[in-house]
Amino acid sequence: MAVKHTPTDEVHIGTKGGKTGCGFNTTENPSHWVTTSESITCAKNGCKN
Repeated sequence: MAVKHTPTDEVHIGTKGGKTGCGFNTTENPSHWVTTSESITCAKNGCKN
């Protein structure tokens, strides 16, 4: 599953209401995160591999 950070348009691996692969907490500012089926664009460890 993927989540998109709307202010940056960056797509991370993870779920809304949890953490991304690279460690962002999606429960902080939940309005900034949307569930998506887009491909991962984050290049940080945990998301890119």
